[in-house]
Amino acid sequence: MYKDKINMIRVSDLHLDLNFSSSDLLAKVSKKLRISIDLISEAVIVKKSIDARNKSYVNLTCSADVKIKGDERKLVGKLKNSKIQIAKSIVYGLPIGKKLDSRPIVVGFGPAGMFAALILAQCGQKPIVIERGESVEKRAKTVDSFWNNAKLNLSSNVQFGEGGAGTFSDGKLTTGTNDIRIKKVLDEFVKAGAPEEILVDAKPHIGTDNLPKVVKTIRETIISLGGEVFFETQLMDFSIKENKICAVEIKKPNSSIEQIECNSVILAIGHSARDTFEQLKNKGVPMQPKAFSVGARIEHSAKLINSAQYGNFANSQHLGAAEYKLSHRLKNGRGVYTFCMCPGGYVTGAASEEGGVVTNGMSKFARDAENSNAALLVGVEPKDFGSDDVLAGVEFQRIIEQKAFECAGGDYSAPAQRVEDFLLNQKTTKFGDVKPTYMPGVVPAQIDCCLPNFVTEAMREGIVNMNRYLKSFNFPDALLTAPETRSSSPVRIMRGENLQSVKIFGLYPCGEGAGYAGGIVSAAVDGIKCAEKLIEHG
Repeated sequence: MYKDKINMIRVSDLHLDLNFSSSDLLAKVSKKLRISIDLISEAVIVKKSIDARNKSYVNLTCSADVKIKGDERKLVGKLKNSKIQIAKSIVYGLPIGKKLDSRPIVVGFGPAGMFAALILAQCGQKPIVIERGESVEKRAKTVDSFWNNAKLNLSSNVQFGEGGAGTFSDGKLTTGTNDIRIKKVLDEFVKAGAPEEILVDAKPHIGTDNLPKVVKTIRETIISLGGEVFFETQLMDFSIKENKICAVEIKKPNSSIEQIECNSVILAIGHSARDTFEQLKNKGVPMQPKAFSVGARIEHSAKLINSAQYGNFANSQHLGAAEYKLSHRLKNGRGVYTFCMCPGGYVTGAASEEGGVVTNGMSKFARDAENSNAALLVGVEPKDFGSDDVLAGVEFQRIIEQKAFECAGGDYSAPAQRVEDFLLNQKTTKFGDVKPTYMPGVVPAQIDCCLPNFVTEAMREGIVNMNRYLKSFNFPDALLTAPETRSSSPVRIMRGENLQSVKIFGLYPCGEGAGYAGGIVSAAVDGIKCAEKLIEHG
C-alpha cells in the first residue's frame, strides 16, 4: 500500500560529493526545484548509492524527501520532471482473517520461516516453529567449532539453525524483486537492532556480527506474541487425510517422537534439507528438478578491488570496501557470473553432510578484513544432472562436494588454486600475495579435481572476459576455493496460486528451499506471502 507523505517532495538523481554537508544537500535540492534555499524547510536523504562509473569523480547518487514553504503539488506540477514527484510512504498492513482452527506449524527458522512466523504471531495466530538446528547462541559456538576444529554437527551448522544460512554470511539485503513487503522486512530488522543505514543504503547489509542479535530479537518478539519456537526439533513426517494436512510428526531433542495435530504447515526448510526433500518425494509431494549454479569462491585483496572500483578515491574514509557484480554469457548460452559478493570478508566452510566440502562467504558489518571474495558460478540445468530423478540435482551437488573432500585430504579442508594456475590448467603448489581465509583450511590443488570440465572451462572464459570490466580480476595470485554448490535449491516444490502444494491442501512450500526465493529478503518476503495466504484461506 502506498500513501502520500504529508507535505513532502521526492527529489531523485542528486549527485553529491562523498563528504557532502547539509548545506551542500540544500544547494542541490534548491537547484533541482528552482527555488530559493530559504523556501526549503527540510531535506532528508532517503536513499543513497555509490556512483563509481567515473573514476575521476566517485560520488553519491541520492534521493531526498523535501518539505518546502509553499504548495508542493503546485511546484511538482509546474516542474514536470520525472525526478521530482510527490513523496510516497510504503505502508504494510497486516492481513485480516479469522482465528485459525488450529495453531499453524512453521518448519524451518531461516528468513522465510522467521517472517512467516512473525506475521502469524502479529496477527494473533500463535504459530509453532520447528527448527532442526540450534538457537543462534548455541549455533554460533557449534559453527566456530567446525571452522576451527573441523567438528561437523549434522543438525546444526552453517546451513541449519536459527536464522538459516544467511546468519553466517554478509547479511546482504539486496533483491531483484520490487515488493511492498520489502519495507516491512527492513523495518522489522531495524526494530530488532539492525543498523538504520539499511533503510537508506541502495545495497544494504547487516553483517554476520549483527545478524545473531537481530535474529534472536525477532524470535523473542514471536514468543512474546504467543508463538513457540522449538530448536533441535526435526520434522519426521506429516499425516494427510483426503489430501489435507492433519498432523505433523516431530523428533524432539531427547529423540522422543511427538505428533501435533494441525491443518496448516508452512514448509520453509532451506535449500540444503536433502533428507526432507527425500521424504517429500516418497510422500508423493509434487516437485521438479530446478536449475541452479556451481563454481568456486574467488578471493582478492580488498585493496586491489577497492583500487579497481574507486581509482584515486580508494582510500576515502567515506567509502567502505568496494563491491562488484559481473557476468558473462558463453556462446552456448550458459551463464557465468559473480554472486553473493563479500567485500572485506572471509571464505568459510558450509558443509552439512559428512564427507563433503562446501564453501560460502561472509563479511562483518564493517567489511574491514584484508580480502574480498565472491562466488564465481556457472549455471547448470536439469539436463546436466545425468538423471531424470527429481532429486538428481541434489546428487549432482553431492558428487562435487565429496570429490572436493577427497582431493583436499578428507578433513574438511578445501582445494584452492591460484587464478594464474587455474587459467594455465596447472596445479597450485604454493600461494602468493593473496592468503586464503577459508576455514577450516585449504590445500593447494587443482579445482578441476572436483568440478565438471564444462564448469571449469566456463569459469576460465568468464574470468578472462570479466577482467575487461574489472581491472585485475584475473590477478595471478587471486585464489579460487572450491566448491560453491549451494547457490540455490536444486528442486522446486510445486504450488498453486494460493501458494499451497498443488496436491496437498494446507501445505505451503516456502522460501529458498521450495525454490521460490534467492536471498534473505526475497525469502523473508515469500514467508510473509505464505503467512498471508494461510490466514486468508484458514
